[in-house]
Amino acid sequence: MTEQSGEITDELRGGVLWITFNRPQARNALTFRMYDRLSQLCTEMPTDGSARAVVISGAGGKAFAAGTDMTQFRAFDTPEDALDYERRIDAVLEAVERCPVPTIAAINGACTGGGGSIAAACDIRIAASSLKFGFPIARTLGNCLAAGNLARLSELIGAGRVREIIFTARLMDADEALATGLVSNVLPDEDALMVHAAELADKVGAMAPLTLRATKEALRRNRAAVQVDDADLIVSCYMSEDFRIGMEAFLAKKKPDWTGK
Repeated sequence: MTEQSGEITDELRGGVLWITFNRPQARNALTFRMYDRLSQLCTEMPTDGSARAVVISGAGGKAFAAGTDMTQFRAFDTPEDALDYERRIDAVLEAVERCPVPTIAAINGACTGGGGSIAAACDIRIAASSLKFGFPIARTLGNCLAAGNLARLSELIGAGRVREIIFTARLMDADEALATGLVSNVLPDEDALMVHAAELADKVGAMAPLTLRATKEALRRNRAAVQVDDADLIVSCYMSEDFRIGMEAFLAKKKPDWTGK
């Protein structure tokens, strides 16, 4: 399980699988291929003891992952395109949650949109002091988060704070993330972050694997017990005039002129 080229890399070292988003020129914006590879790695994680923990991080020193690559949204034409996208993202996040070994998000710099969702799906989050976390979609694209994604975030930092950061499109810094429990540790820089990630991965990887696996799954089931039909909300955003306006304005580095339609 080692791949050292492409948009996402993985390397098994000393019982820890290091997964790295590797598009630094695009602040590690996530392509569909990157999402699919992450899902595959988590789904195919061995349980024979060869991999005892996973660390996920971003290359380049400026971002963990700055959301989904927006150019991919230009192909959206029908409600099914929007629903298929959110189903795809939900499947990826569930794969991260169901990963049979502990997952650690080592976050440096921007962690927004899909990057924030992946970090939230990990078991433990640690960050460098440069962390900027949030979902500025009300300022940029005009789309929405699926109900399951909102539930996961609300479980971590509370529904009120989730509502506030989305409504204001602001990004949480490292101190706030630590105070709210979003991250468990803040390190001064990327080097210190990765050293701590290695130490933490070794520590949790030495614990009873069945205990960790059962705890992960029980917590996932607690939240999954509540099913929400949000298809109408997803379609209303992704098929809107505002979504097209937001997407093209963002790609052109302009401010969108929202219409509410």
